[in-house]
Amino acid sequence: MKCETINTILTYVLGVLALLGVIFALQTIFRTREFRTLQIQATVDNANLMRIQALANEAYAYSQKNPNPELTRIFQSAQATAAQPKPAAR
Repeated sequence: MKCETINTILTYVLGVLALLGVIFALQTIFRTREFRTLQIQATVDNANLMRIQALANEAYAYSQKNPNPELTRIFQSAQATAAQPKPAAR
């Protein structure tokens, strides 16, 4: 009688552990896919940021050689925006 009860309990424990193993494996698969998607998106965003920075640097170099009041105003407003302190995150 005692052996049969322990055997039943251990069988249920084994079933629960097997089910948890499957759940954790599925979570790992889904999170790995999400990570890969986010990594690709971050790479694309980083490339776009680098292109924008290169364009801004070229525009600034151009404005140094050929002064233009409109470009000067744009760069001054961009510098003023960058100089403002950002609010602390909560």
